[in-house]
Amino acid sequence: MSTIRNAVQRRNHKERGQLGGRERLGLLEKKKDYLLRAKDYHTKQNKLKAMREKALFRNPDEFYFKMINTQTQKGVHIAKRNEELPDDMVQLMKSQDKQYIKYQRDLSKRRLQRLKESLHFIDDGNIDDMKTDEDSKPKSNHIVFVDNEEQVRKFSPAKHLDTLPELVHRKFNRPTTKSLTEADVLATITGRELKDIKKERENKYKEMMSRVKREEQLAKAEEELAIQKALRQKGRKKKVGTDSYGLPVYKWAAERKK
Repeated sequence: MSTIRNAVQRRNHKERGQLGGRERLGLLEKKKDYLLRAKDYHTKQNKLKAMREKALFRNPDEFYFKMINTQTQKGVHIAKRNEELPDDMVQLMKSQDKQYIKYQRDLSKRRLQRLKESLHFIDDGNIDDMKTDEDSKPKSNHIVFVDNEEQVRKFSPAKHLDTLPELVHRKFNRPTTKSLTEADVLATITGRELKDIKKERENKYKEMMSRVKREEQLAKAEEELAIQKALRQKGRKKKVGTDSYGLPVYKWAAERKK
């Protein structure tokens, strides 16, 4: 009988939807939706009732250190993450962060070194127009000693360096006359190619300056983590100033070791 009953086509039950004049109120609430909403409402009311009873019977003289160690922002309780974790776990997290920063610094140093080496091939040796942080440092000079004043008057930098007069101002990548005569003759560089070379040179120097700045920021972050690790250790300490990165410098009191 059950097989025959299931074989008979029956009408599907359809739930009534929201009326056209009440579409602004959203979907029509079903009984299962009402049960969930009512259960949530009564749960919250029970919590509020329990809190009211607890506040009614509380001891006005009770005190917890959490009352002065915690804080609220715009009525919302803010819990400090590091204080909620064990000290051993915080030390482990700080050490992992320091290892990651050290790994990134090593990568940045290698890329910066490769970039500096590549600049030797595209630079013409005259970098006076590139303003860097090292411009304030005294520039190096090539001093040549001679025996008398006559040699000073007859002194020729191109002859002394064994290169062309156009290449005397270079500090590196300065080929000698012999190497120029033995090298193959290259085609004349056009104005467009010269402009592209200059643009590539400027982009390389901009990238190098950005990587130098990144190296300074990573070094500052690593130093900050080292200071935080030292501050979490035992011992009396006193702030004595700031370092070159603007970070505080502490001095620990000397302790007698047994």
